[in-house]
Amino acid sequence: MSNRERIVELLDVIPDYKIGYVLAYVQGVAADEEADNLFCQRMVESYENASDEDKEEVSFEECLKEWGLD
Repeated sequence: MSNRERIVELLDVIPDYKIGYVLAYVQGVAADEEADNLFCQRMVESYENASDEDKEEVSFEECLKEWGLD
């Protein structure tokens, strides 16, 4: 059984007075994902709309070194 199927199964045994807590939690988790996706989409659009002179080409190796991940 998948996690998704298990969650749906558990919803059937959660009392109605607790469903609000479950809903609030799930909405919070979903909102974080939506915010992340929106942020990433805006970053891509910003890059795509920038002039060529504002775009800097950096190799993968240079990025790793700059971020201290070499």
